[in-house]
Amino acid sequence: MTHQIALNFEDGVTRFVAANAGETVADAAYRQGINIPLDCRDGACGTCKCFAEAGRYELGEEYIDDALTADEAEQGFVLTCQMRALSDCVVRVPASSEVCRTAQATFDATISAVRQLSDSTIALSIKGEALGKLAFLPGQYVNLGVPGSEQSRAYSFSSLQRDGEVSFLIRNVPGGLMSSFLTGLAKAGDPMRLAGPLGSFYLRDIRRPLLLLAGGTGLAPFTAMLEKIAEQGSTHPLHLIYGVTNDFDLVEIDRLEAFAARIPNFSFSACVANPDSRHPLKGYVTQHIEPKHLNHGDVDVYLCGPPPMVEAVSQFIRDQGIAPANFYYEKFAASAA
Repeated sequence: MTHQIALNFEDGVTRFVAANAGETVADAAYRQGINIPLDCRDGACGTCKCFAEAGRYELGEEYIDDALTADEAEQGFVLTCQMRALSDCVVRVPASSEVCRTAQATFDATISAVRQLSDSTIALSIKGEALGKLAFLPGQYVNLGVPGSEQSRAYSFSSLQRDGEVSFLIRNVPGGLMSSFLTGLAKAGDPMRLAGPLGSFYLRDIRRPLLLLAGGTGLAPFTAMLEKIAEQGSTHPLHLIYGVTNDFDLVEIDRLEAFAARIPNFSFSACVANPDSRHPLKGYVTQHIEPKHLNHGDVDVYLCGPPPMVEAVSQFIRDQGIAPANFYYEKFAASAA
């Protein structure tokens, strides 16, 4: 049996390697052309020390305390020369992908569908045989090349990869390079190139209640996360608050309702900031965070939205005198031509 090991490098690049039964993570990486920093192979130097963020594994007893202390092992630090996976794992590597002699992967595909969900949001799906080998963590993003230019734009996956197809939610920016292409020129069959995956914003093992906060097309990584949660299940409460500026910015509500029907302990609410909105819930996301959602701090908060939203939510949580167990966030800003 093999297990997939996601190696997250400090420059944001993620690469996946397959580890065979009984094979160390370091050996699996080296076998597949990725050089995790290593000065020994017997757990004596500590050079290959990394942090295991998810998954089950064993370390054995061959390493020494100078390389990895008992306290570090308890916290989740590992020596990849000793770590043997017992399930799929996520490992944070404290080195750049360049140092480890690897790079973000590129994939060629074609557009399978482009849909204008609203004046402000475009749904893009791309498909290709090469994408059948694309692996990423729910919440991560890729750089999509803009056809007809040398430029690319970063977008979070809004779905998992299925049969070589992935999807994205893209903000329709007036004058935006990608927006102009998608609204004026794009058609099914047009080629597109992806580079990635990238990013440290992704779903971790669910060990406590989750509060998910999305602003605008920041909803995209959460729909990918919810697909994963629907597959694997969760015993913890999950609540999503989705905020937009105007009524027409609300998209994918039917999809969220489907997740709520499929995931027993998942609930969501949507709010519109425009005071003239006809939507039942008005205001900003922070106005709809209830004490139960913060669970006295025993909660993991995930936030994806524009910088002002990230700053407002961070300040709101501080004002409550609560420190979440974990607070993961990703800021995004629109790019013009």
